[in-house]
Amino acid sequence: MYSHRPPPTPSPRLPLRVTTTGAALLLVGAAAVAPAAAEPADEANTLTVAISQQVDSFNPFTAQLAVTTNILDHVYDSLVTVDAVTNEPAPALAEEWETSEDGLTWTFHLRDGVTFSDGEPLTADDVAWTFTTIMENESAAIANGNYVSGFDTVTAEDDHTVVIELEEPQATMTSLNVPIVPRHVWEPVLEEQGDDFADYTGEDLPAVGSGPFVLTEHHRGEHIALEANPDHWRGAPGFSDLVFRYYSEKDAAVEALRSGEVSLVYELTEAQANALDGADDIAVNFAAGKRFQAFTVNPGARTQDGEEFGDGHPALADATLRRAIVRAIDNEEIVEKAHGGRATAAGGYIPARYSDYHWSPEGDEATLSFDPEAANAMLDEAGYERGEDGVRVSPDGDRLELRMHVHQDRPDNVNAGLVIVERLADIGIEVENLTVDPGVLSDALFAAEYDLIFTGWTVNPDPDYVFSIHTCDALPEEPGSMQGDAYFCDEEYDELYRAQLAEYDRTARAEIIHDLQRVLYEEAVVNVLAYPDIREAYRTDQITDMQIQPDPGGNIWGQDGYWAFWSAQPVASDEDGPSGPSTGVWIGIGAAVLVLLAAGGFVLFRRRATVEDRE
Repeated sequence: MYSHRPPPTPSPRLPLRVTTTGAALLLVGAAAVAPAAAEPADEANTLTVAISQQVDSFNPFTAQLAVTTNILDHVYDSLVTVDAVTNEPAPALAEEWETSEDGLTWTFHLRDGVTFSDGEPLTADDVAWTFTTIMENESAAIANGNYVSGFDTVTAEDDHTVVIELEEPQATMTSLNVPIVPRHVWEPVLEEQGDDFADYTGEDLPAVGSGPFVLTEHHRGEHIALEANPDHWRGAPGFSDLVFRYYSEKDAAVEALRSGEVSLVYELTEAQANALDGADDIAVNFAAGKRFQAFTVNPGARTQDGEEFGDGHPALADATLRRAIVRAIDNEEIVEKAHGGRATAAGGYIPARYSDYHWSPEGDEATLSFDPEAANAMLDEAGYERGEDGVRVSPDGDRLELRMHVHQDRPDNVNAGLVIVERLADIGIEVENLTVDPGVLSDALFAAEYDLIFTGWTVNPDPDYVFSIHTCDALPEEPGSMQGDAYFCDEEYDELYRAQLAEYDRTARAEIIHDLQRVLYEEAVVNVLAYPDIREAYRTDQITDMQIQPDPGGNIWGQDGYWAFWSAQPVASDEDGPSGPSTGVWIGIGAAVLVLLAAGGFVLFRRRATVEDRE
């Protein structure tokens, strides 16, 4: 048997400095103690975050949008989490685990003393019921079905032992970051809702979970309120209240930050970040991006049964045309003109932040590097002749006039779209630049009524999910039900995807993931432009200590886990002296929390990619 054991007791917290352009903020390190117990609710003890995206559902079985999953991560614990410093798997509800030599039996040992917010104990039965429900109920598998695709059985051997039997090796077993729900609450809901469970939004508040906060209030378009869970097993959060307040315009959110109405604003534009630089009591945090900006090409939409639909330009089924489009665009120009230099020019599908899995075409592999002369030559040779107006016509007589859908609410996308219009004109392609509301863009994507469309995904430490959405199985079962953002299906790609999922050796798996990116690059359906930096700002007169991820150089919003808001300390708490463990619980995370398998270090994490309005 190969086993995982918890790391040794960490040393006292180490202050770590966030990368800022304004006032500095000391941060809790990976070995930090639990925050002090929450004070009675008051303005000084409320951490307020500005948001703009509406939640889709508070049902943890179905919630998929980024804002919702980020909030629910604070309400429900999972078996394992991700180390705040290293991005490696770390204990959560499971404090240790082991696997059989064949990798098919995984045994997770739950920590003692964990309770739900209603006082009921969390046991292995809750864990087994959560996973089994996802396995057996299609409606309950909407958000997290990918986690259990290879599961055979999940059983509770006793109150603190969960055994998962796999049908075949699954390299993402230390990434079971599925929200564990209380069976005594959700089983009656499931029985009552029946076939309508997928539409159940979980608005019966307060929500019962085992996380560091309790979801207590939701006024759509106004705010979402959470209260600290004083009995959380890691210790109570430092802030007694966590509020997410809606602002339809980012500029309004920035002004709210300036006035002190909110504590944190994320996804700043370059101009907004620069304007906040040096402002009193505000610090700006830049972090390496975990998200990519891309545009996808409609190669011809079809369902899994082969039914064609949509109205994509027929010439885009030609890989030569798609490759010429990529060769005409300079990603370095996108970085400068769309992101003001606050991004990294993209190569492969995985951001450079994840060095093991990141791939960039070099040497002979860089077949689609920026070269407009080569792009024009490719089209000339393939029979795309220029008309009198300079716009090319396909060999089948179709004029190369393409529609491009761009998010109007994302300045970096709007600016990148303007660059693409100019560059494609250089090779004889006319682009109708449709700068539209995200809802309009999403509708066009689902209906396959587009030619080029801006997309983007947040990638987590384990990239399995963002590759799964490009398998043939991810094609829609019927029009309008797609899982990903491109109508792509390739046998070689599918074979590589299955191979990486079954590979436990990290180095060998990384090589396969590099090959997956090579296929996507060469097929030129999903074309990555840049990895935007993370830009966020916060009030230093409201927050003292707070954990970034990874540390140093990491982000606050959108972490893999609840480290930032759980660890955050209000300035007012300084009057009481240094904070210490509120329940005698220390953070049990560190670089040593790996699952070691016979083939080598197994440092893997699986989390569904979170999307902004189907990005």
